[in-house]
Amino acid sequence: MYSFIKTFLFRLNPERAHHLSFWFLKNLNYFPFLSQIFRKNCYVENKLLEKELFGLKFKNPVGLAAGLDKDAIAFNSLANFGFGFIEVGTLTPKPQPGNDKPRLFRLIKNEALINRMGFNNNGVDAAVLKLAKRKHKDLIIGGNIGKNKLTPNEKAVEDYLYSFSALFDVVDYFVVNVSSPNTPNLRDLQEKEPLTHLLNSLQNLNKEKNKPKPILLKIAPDLSNSQLNDIIDIVNTTKIAGVIATNTTISREGLSYVKEDIEKLGAGGLSGLPLKNRSTEVIRYLKLHSHNAFPIIGVGGIHSANDAIEKIKAGADLIQIYTGFIYKGPGLVKQINTQLIKMQYKNNE
Repeated sequence: MYSFIKTFLFRLNPERAHHLSFWFLKNLNYFPFLSQIFRKNCYVENKLLEKELFGLKFKNPVGLAAGLDKDAIAFNSLANFGFGFIEVGTLTPKPQPGNDKPRLFRLIKNEALINRMGFNNNGVDAAVLKLAKRKHKDLIIGGNIGKNKLTPNEKAVEDYLYSFSALFDVVDYFVVNVSSPNTPNLRDLQEKEPLTHLLNSLQNLNKEKNKPKPILLKIAPDLSNSQLNDIIDIVNTTKIAGVIATNTTISREGLSYVKEDIEKLGAGGLSGLPLKNRSTEVIRYLKLHSHNAFPIIGVGGIHSANDAIEKIKAGADLIQIYTGFIYKGPGLVKQINTQLIKMQYKNNE
């Protein structure tokens, strides 16, 4: 069924296809029988899939990465596709339109996307109102936060603190996004001194709450080993809950297109299958060199159950999908969870 839907959607401009899909998802809850059909055909429930991490209980380890449901418009409907957790955002304090269009491109031969969306969102306060209407109480929701484009890096901490405070009562964990390549100078915040300051500031605010919530850091796949060593030190120093590895890449290696055609698309982060190996390398490096000191959520190029298992064997405690969900459809979630159950049974024999 999804192959038919994808054929239609892929005839449209990528961003228009996204908006059409979200119009459907936003209205899905008006048709309870459809929601029940999706849930019945996509959801896999099994004790072997359950995972406790960060003090949270995940019904299964397959999550939806940030970037798809930027404004928390469709998370209630997306829950019917079998996800164990959903991450919304990236959200900024003030609404912003993002970068100029066109800003989203399909690389179908490689099952990849290039995007330079630029944190387009309606602002964190609008998302809070929607998140307060969570229908599935057992669904874990993450809030991915960033800074506004016009906020200078010297004042970036204020943006993150604002969004953290606004979202605190309506999400289960936070993700600090300093790794998108589509906001000017944002990645400079990954450097050791500013990143330590940012995370310590968030942790100090977090500790003032009656029940502090997990804070994770999302990192770029383009970091060197030396920079990854810094990330390990920062996570251990600030005592945040863990890392999401990885965001999109600025690399264009391994693409099945003429270089000139890719260059015409311009700047942006590459996601999908070409990112798979590098993302896995980063996960493996962090797990080995941190001596398993903190949990890792693995994301990047997961387009099959085997891709997911590869991430888990490299050291990921949970995984997320995004581009794979677009290319493979909701059946991918079920395939991964079904294979994970088989792997658990085999391990327990």
